[in-house]
Amino acid sequence: MKITVKLFAGFRDNRFKVAEQDVPEAATVSDILTALDISGPELGVALINGRHVPPEHVLVDGETLSLFPKVGGG
Repeated sequence: MKITVKLFAGFRDNRFKVAEQDVPEAATVSDILTALDISGPELGVALINGRHVPPEHVLVDGETLSLFPKVGGG
């Protein structure tokens, strides 16, 4: 199945901004993070079609996954 993955802020470093990806059936957000070498603690927010989802969310064909890192500052 195909999904669109959008990366934001530091997640784009040495990766991409937007890419269409082929993923296996029953793939989760966590599986995508692993494939992109992004650790769970780095993830700030994951959105599917603009709605917040947990890393355990099972992806569906045609969805758009947006990944945002945690934001630090002071």
